[in-house]
Amino acid sequence: MNIHTGTPANAALRTGPFAEALRAAITARGLSLDSLQRRLSDRGVRVGTATLSCWQNGRRRPERPDSLRAVSALEEILGLPGGSLLVLLGPPRPRGHGVGLPAGSREYRHILPTWAALTDLLASLGTVADNKLHIAAQHEQVWIDGAGCSPRRENFQILRAHQDGVDRYVAIVDADPGADIERVHVEALENCRLGRVRRDAEAGLLVAELLFDLTLRPDQTHLIRYAVTDHAAVECRDFHRGFRFPAGQYALQVRFDPAHLPVACFAYRGAAEHELPMTGHHAVHINVDPVPPGIVGIRWDWI
Repeated sequence: MNIHTGTPANAALRTGPFAEALRAAITARGLSLDSLQRRLSDRGVRVGTATLSCWQNGRRRPERPDSLRAVSALEEILGLPGGSLLVLLGPPRPRGHGVGLPAGSREYRHILPTWAALTDLLASLGTVADNKLHIAAQHEQVWIDGAGCSPRRENFQILRAHQDGVDRYVAIVDADPGADIERVHVEALENCRLGRVRRDAEAGLLVAELLFDLTLRPDQTHLIRYAVTDHAAVECRDFHRGFRFPAGQYALQVRFDPAHLPVACFAYRGAAEHELPMTGHHAVHINVDPVPPGIVGIRWDWI
């Protein structure tokens, strides 16, 4: 039986997509997936019914050479013109974790020890916004109080989209060891508003959506400002930031209460470290421009 002009299958063959055209052709032919698999096997083509189901439902698509041979056999079995399904597949899609990301990008597992928990938190948001933009510039201010704790820090960020359809930034907060992440909060200050927040108490992690009022196009920038308040009252000896992607400028200032000053402060990037002079305003800072992927931070020693 051949598919005739005017049928739903024929219309799907003209416009696609591949999954819809395949599903319509199977329906028109009146074959079950088991029957289709047997007919493919008779031609020496091995494809499981689960794979056929994924192809016709759009969950996966055939791309490897043996899968493309199976599509050619399907065209014969379903009475379709040669190449009519293959042409709907188009060129092979890019594969791998780095697809669509700036050169040199790293995965979270190379930056954060609790990367597995972070991956689960991001998945619970159902968003890949953190894969679609990077930091063009960031200025961060951290305050250390008289007890040696860090009750507040503020971020001023210029974000640049490297993919289409970006309408949010995902702030990631890694609490100090021993801190109660339930006592840590994110506050939207400028050009954004707080969306969903997720926490992992065991890992000491928080992720928060900062929603924009517009959708960015590739290479478009957006400026936001937000704060992190921490009422956990745990002594702090270090502040650092991990960068998945190459960034523009990163400036970090840590300001101490004059009643409780550290004996020494050190800047570090990866394994490299050097001592920082403290200003008369009881502050130290680093300025990295540009920023390679990895860890950048300041640590200090108390008496």
